[in-house]
Amino acid sequence: MTEPNDSRVGLYIDFDNIVISRYQQLHGRNAFQRDGIRNFNKSNEDADPEVAARLAAATVDFDAIIDFAASFGTLVVNRAYADWSVPVNASYQRQLMSRAVDLTQLFTTTTRGTKNGADIRLAVDVVEDLFRLPDLTHVIIIAGDSDYIALAQKSKRLGRFVVGIGVAGSTSTSLAAACDEFEDYDSLPGVEKVAAGSAEAESAAAPATTRRAPARKGAAADSPATAIEPTPTEAPKKAGSRARRASTIPTFSHIDDTQFDEPEPADDIDPQQVATELLVRALQIGHAKGDADEWLNTGTVKNQMRRMDPSFNEKPLGFRSFTDFLASRSDVAELNDEGSQRVIRLRPEAELR
Repeated sequence: MTEPNDSRVGLYIDFDNIVISRYQQLHGRNAFQRDGIRNFNKSNEDADPEVAARLAAATVDFDAIIDFAASFGTLVVNRAYADWSVPVNASYQRQLMSRAVDLTQLFTTTTRGTKNGADIRLAVDVVEDLFRLPDLTHVIIIAGDSDYIALAQKSKRLGRFVVGIGVAGSTSTSLAAACDEFEDYDSLPGVEKVAAGSAEAESAAAPATTRRAPARKGAAADSPATAIEPTPTEAPKKAGSRARRASTIPTFSHIDDTQFDEPEPADDIDPQQVATELLVRALQIGHAKGDADEWLNTGTVKNQMRRMDPSFNEKPLGFRSFTDFLASRSDVAELNDEGSQRVIRLRPEAELR
């Protein structure tokens, strides 16, 4: 339920910008075009397994982005702009739609794609919403393109708080300066820190059959190994994050033999563990906005958890109150109810899990 004095947030995602920037952050400048990612389809028999692995390594966690956006208030506008018929874009449909993101279709009009179509459409929609929704308090732009500088400045002049989120190395410093607040994607709570080139170490340890595709004609024998991540079937290091990551692994819903249905929850997902992960993410976001050792009001933490997952409720988990729920998570959170109000903070060791 929206609180009477709650901030109202508009989230606008330049989808191609963030996906391409993330891929090139990990795999090098112009890697997205060089590897032909725009039209790459991993389900094809002749699909290069190296490219498929690089694409999986560069998967963007939009759950982390949306959760961070929800920390500013209630999301009343939630849009992503792209040509959703493109395989790499279509692979995110389930994840985005499960978070109630409005997928705005941009049809390809030239051989080079939509050619700034997202920039123009996104900017037009933001300006329209600023006048159509006078109670909109925050504008969050997911992009690093300098084309959005004027949009950020206009939004600020109209009295809105402007937040930008972009990928390090692909973000205009002028855009960051034009926003009231700007965050690097890698710094968002919940985003796994993957340094560029770190996948090469994984590649060296992987079997050769899974590490390299058959050599192409004319390919140099001494060409450097291509950086990849472990295959998606490998067990994740953190058992608790399996449930959240399940929605971030691309599934190509546009394939004819794959029905576009909401995925059924896995039988082995523990609702208690999912709730713990949600609590940790909410506390991480709360600490990221202030001092890392700062005590957070429990009511604020619960509101953040409900924004991130509106279905959260401690009672079906077997707790009479939210305080009881927090007390049961003493291994990850420290609760203090000695003063006039109950406060909580994340234990330092929980950050390392």
